[in-house]
Amino acid sequence: MAYINFPEINEMDEAIRKELEGVRQKMGEVSEIVKILALKPDIYHATTVIFKTLMINKTELDKHMKESIAILISVENGCQICVGEHKRIAKMLGMPEDRIDAVVNGLENMEIPERERTLLQFCLKCAGKENYKMMQEDINAVRSAGYSDSQILEAVAIVGYFNYINTISNSLGAGK
Repeated sequence: MAYINFPEINEMDEAIRKELEGVRQKMGEVSEIVKILALKPDIYHATTVIFKTLMINKTELDKHMKESIAILISVENGCQICVGEHKRIAKMLGMPEDRIDAVVNGLENMEIPERERTLLQFCLKCAGKENYKMMQEDINAVRSAGYSDSQILEAVAIVGYFNYINTISNSLGAGK
């Protein structure tokens, strides 16, 4: 149970309630983090727009790479509720179970092409407290691995989103 009180679905803003009732029908449940976000409809809506833009909409990075980033960053940030949720989503999206397990166990345990490893290493560096130390060489390495500047931006935005949502989840005790 979260450290703060959150509304039950029937107590939420009408637009959020309708959306979450659809989620519950599709997925069977609504996560605690979503219920926490519903405390502030403006934050809920802003967060869902970002999530849909980065993770649901078709983008330049494939869905398995996006979920790999989500899981890897959530593991790095110790956000168990997000790790569990994105393992489940990755499985629904057809990511092989061994790939999901490898991501959870860390980049050093993943048998993946060097191109993907380069991007995921970059994402881990972006997620850290010393991301201000990024240099042109870091970007050049990802470019040399075959990623475009817009793909690099997308990866960094996904990292930023997961740092944000992991912070909310961890700080407010979602799933505790």
